[in-house]
Amino acid sequence: MKITKQKLAEIIQEEIETVLNEQEDLFYEMLTEGETLEEAEYQGRKVTLNKPTRGDVKKSKVYVKNEKGNVVKVNFGDPNMEIKRDNPARRKSFRARHNCKNPGPKWKARYWSCKAW
Repeated sequence: MKITKQKLAEIIQEEIETVLNEQEDLFYEMLTEGETLEEAEYQGRKVTLNKPTRGDVKKSKVYVKNEKGNVVKVNFGDPNMEIKRDNPARRKSFRARHNCKNPGPKWKARYWSCKAW
């Protein structure tokens, strides 16, 4: 069976996407280490607090309690962009642009974006 260059490129691209998704899932698991995860109810269903997961509207989402004690869903990240945190110049620029020294409260998207970077 002969494989064309285009078919080979498609196979390699699929493998790369699979590895990137696995690495991103592992990263989200590491984000929650040391934090207590508790279950709460959001719009009638059980959710885990403070654990970022794949988003439905944005790239990621996390359920947290706001200052009033209500459970809220925080959407963050651009679903069409790849995080390139391993490039020091990009990382420094992102953290400066988003003021990650003072990320704000947990119920804001900036907190979780800065934590991911």
